[in-house]
Amino acid sequence: MVMQFAERNPGMTRVMAGDALVFENERLQQRMSQFFDKIEVALRQSLRVAADLSGSATPSVDTQVRASVLTAFIVGRLQRFARSGFRRLPSEHLDASLALML
Repeated sequence: MVMQFAERNPGMTRVMAGDALVFENERLQQRMSQFFDKIEVALRQSLRVAADLSGSATPSVDTQVRASVLTAFIVGRLQRFARSGFRRLPSEHLDASLALML
């Protein structure tokens, strides 16, 4: 959903990736950090159910690691999109990338 939003709103992608925040108010930078923290928490909650069902010996650690990796992946895709001049879409090969990570 975040990547689809970025594709439809390239200007906001620069803000989300931090490129447009270099000389901005520190409060806006903090809000974007909070945004990605909330995404990571939501991912962690979703992944916790899957870890419990799979019988993981350390479900909380597994979910924290996976949520962190997925959040970093999202940020990386947004940065790549902005730095490519909006030519390389964040959703490019998304299904294959997620299947590889998960």
